[in-house]
Amino acid sequence: MDEKTRRPALGHKADGSLHNEARSDNSLERGFLRSSTADPFGLLGEPVSADIARVPFYVMAKPAGALCNLACEYCYYTEKKHLYAQTPHHVMSDALLERFTRDYIQAQPTPNVLFTWHGGEALMRPVSFYQKALDLQRKYAEGRHIDNALQTNATLLTDEWAEFLAKNHFLVGVSIDGPQEFHDEYRKSRTGRPSFMQVLRGIRLLQKHGVEWNALAVVNDYNADYPLDFYRFFRDELSGPFLQFTPVVERIEPHSDGRHLASVAGGTHLQLAPFSVSPGQWGDFLCAIFDEWVRRDVGKMFVQLFDATLANWVGVMPGVCTLAETCGHALAMEFQGDVYCCDHFVFPEYKLGNIYERPLVEMLQDERQRQFGLDKREALTRECRECDYLFACHGECPRLRFATDSYGNQRHNYLCRGYKKFFAHVAPYMDRMKKLLQEGRAPAEIMHEV
Repeated sequence: MDEKTRRPALGHKADGSLHNEARSDNSLERGFLRSSTADPFGLLGEPVSADIARVPFYVMAKPAGALCNLACEYCYYTEKKHLYAQTPHHVMSDALLERFTRDYIQAQPTPNVLFTWHGGEALMRPVSFYQKALDLQRKYAEGRHIDNALQTNATLLTDEWAEFLAKNHFLVGVSIDGPQEFHDEYRKSRTGRPSFMQVLRGIRLLQKHGVEWNALAVVNDYNADYPLDFYRFFRDELSGPFLQFTPVVERIEPHSDGRHLASVAGGTHLQLAPFSVSPGQWGDFLCAIFDEWVRRDVGKMFVQLFDATLANWVGVMPGVCTLAETCGHALAMEFQGDVYCCDHFVFPEYKLGNIYERPLVEMLQDERQRQFGLDKREALTRECRECDYLFACHGECPRLRFATDSYGNQRHNYLCRGYKKFFAHVAPYMDRMKKLLQEGRAPAEIMHEV
C-alpha cells in the first residue's frame, strides 16, 4: 500500500525523536541471556570452531513444517511448504521426534541442552506432541539439564496450553508487531481478518499463568515510521521486559515450484518486496528507540539489539548471531528430517542432508556448513573491512548481503547505512556504559547522566 494512502498512525514519527540465567540488576547478563527468542540463552554467537566437542550447537525444529493458521504477508517461511509439495502430511512423526531427541542430546558437548520449537506455527501440533517430546528428553537426558523454547503467534493459546508451558518452564516467544494498527497491517488470518486481538488474548493467558515470554516484533515499511509508539506499546501496555525486533527485507524471485522469495544466492538486481524496511527507516527507528531507552529504561527493558551492541562494545560475545563475528552453529530441521544451514537459508542450495541419512554432528562439520559460518567474517566487502564499527556489526546477517558497497563490491549488507547511523549515534552512550561496567557499576547509572 502506498504510504500516502494510509490513515495517520499514532503520531510519533522517527524524525520527531531526540537526537545463563543470571538476573542481577547491576549486570548485563539478564539482557544478554534472556532477550532473544530464537536463542534465549544467548549462545548463537559462539564462533565456528574445528573442535565441535567444545562448542554447543542448536537446531530449530519445525514440528509442523511451514504450516500456520495465519497468512502474514511478509512471512519468509510459509512458502517453504512448496519444497515438500509431494508430501501429504507436513507434521513430524513420532519416530522422527524420538530420533531427533536422542541424537540432538547425545551430540551436545555441554551439560545444558536447549530445544527450540518453531514454525510455521509450532502450536499447530497439540499439547500431547510436546508432552511426548518432554518424555523423550527425560528418557535420553542422561543427567543433562534440558530447556525448551517455543515461538508462536499466540492465537491458538488456551488455558490448557498456558498451564502446560508454565508447568514445564518453556520460554515462549510471541510474534507481535506493536499496537493493533501496526500489527494488523500485515499479520492477518487466511481469510484476511486481523489477528491482533487474538494475539493479545494469548499474551494475557501467558501472563495469567506466569509463563516466561519474550516479544518478537517484525519491523517493516509501515511500523518503522513510528518507533516511539511501537516501543512504548511493549513497555507500557504489554509490560514485557524482553523485546526482540528484527527488520524484514525480502526480494522477489519467482520459482517454478511456487516460491517467490529470493535467497542471498539469487540475482543481484531483484525487486524488493514492498513491505521491506529501508536502510534509512531502520537507522531512524533504532536511534529513536535508543534515545528513549537510554534515558529511562536501562536495566528495566531488555532490548536484544541494544544488549548485543553493548556486548560487542565491551568485547563479550553477543547473544545474537547476526552481530557475531561468525555463525554456523544454528541449523534448521524440517518436519521430515531435512537439515539446512540456518532457519533463514531453507533453500535447496543450503540443504545439508537428512537426519535419517547423516548424523547431526556430521552435517554441522560439513565443509559447506563450516564455510557458511566462516564466510560471515571472510566474505566481507571492502567497505565493511574499513568501517569503524566493524567490531559492533561484523557485517550483520549474511541473508541481507545483496547490496553493493561504495567501491562497487557486491554482497554488501543492504541495511548498512541504517546500522552505521545507529552505531554512530549510540557510540558516546556505549562508551560510557562500558566505562561503568569496567568500574564495577551498573550500566543503568547512565540514566542519571543523560
